[in-house]
Amino acid sequence: MLALLGKRLVQSVLILFGVAAITFVLLYALPADPARMLAGRSATAQTVENIRRELGLDQPLAVQFAHYVGGLVQGDLGRSYAQKTEVVTLIAARLPATLTLMAAGIFLEVLLGVILGAIAALNRGGLVDRTVMMSAFVGVSAPQFVVALLLLYVFAATLGWFPMSGYGTAAHVVLPAATLGLLGAGWYARMVRSAMIDVLNQDYIRTARAKGLSGARVILRHVLPNAILPIIAMIGIDIGQFMGGVVVVEAVYGWPGIGQLAWQAIQQVDIPIIMGVTLTSALAIITGNLVADLIAPVIDPRIRSH
Repeated sequence: MLALLGKRLVQSVLILFGVAAITFVLLYALPADPARMLAGRSATAQTVENIRRELGLDQPLAVQFAHYVGGLVQGDLGRSYAQKTEVVTLIAARLPATLTLMAAGIFLEVLLGVILGAIAALNRGGLVDRTVMMSAFVGVSAPQFVVALLLLYVFAATLGWFPMSGYGTAAHVVLPAATLGLLGAGWYARMVRSAMIDVLNQDYIRTARAKGLSGARVILRHVLPNAILPIIAMIGIDIGQFMGGVVVVEAVYGWPGIGQLAWQAIQQVDIPIIMGVTLTSALAIITGNLVADLIAPVIDPRIRSH
């Protein structure tokens, strides 16, 4: 286990470096000029050049990246061009809101996905199965902003059950989490259905039934524990996706997370913030997958022996 952990940590560092290099090159290849955005349209060429020199944008790309990596090693993500604040401070201030939304969204999508997937698997080939799978397909295909606006219109504007936007109470979490949960539950439902159908066809399940175990006990004790293993890996991936991929949801609901921070930075071509959010999301994906790899052998000893 320690050897696996050490190997994965080395791989993680290399992945983060690769993500940083690729993102850095792509951002500086954009036609948008951060110095021009900060100076404004009416600024003179000399003013723009002074800002570019002040930000270090006049240096060769390799030199800029070397300086960025040097700061990154020390935990410095740079300083926001527009807000004149350390990126670490900005992300740390927005992180609790995103973590709250992430936890609520993942809990809801896993809960719905496991329940619906189990129902579909136990009614394989029937009307219930086809209905659940069709609903799952619609859920994973629906754009986030469409679902978000629909939930806002029905449950906030029309019924008035929840606030339109904001952050701070449990009521503010419901609609954003429901948007993410409904869209993600389809993936989990399809995965759980496939895994359960495979497990239900195993010899040890037939043996358990032959011993006289009730259907509910067979499902809860033997089928679900083996069918949820793929879910663990999916949760690890979802952690990273939720950290950096909820830009639309946070923008619609006015949720003050790092997704909204990234959206504002993209509009302002604030490269240090974009880099910081990207690396934070990459680190979340790596950490989630590493935790999943460490937990899976505990749940299923067969993985440990393999």
